[in-house]
Amino acid sequence: MTEMIYRVPLFGWMLKEAVQGPTTAKVLFVVNLLLMWLLAIVAFGYPAIILPALVAVPVMFVVLILITKG
Repeated sequence: MTEMIYRVPLFGWMLKEAVQGPTTAKVLFVVNLLLMWLLAIVAFGYPAIILPALVAVPVMFVVLILITKG
């Protein structure tokens, strides 16, 4: 499964380097993700800010359930 993800152009090699590479590669990967998010905010405006927040709500519910269950 990971090999298929690593074969995606542009994103695959960055992800592979972030997983298997040095600490610098991990930091730069996170910086690139943040810069892509800022570029999406500039290009699309308000929806680029709200959609990640709306996705985070169910994820946080699952995390809270897993924390209280254990």
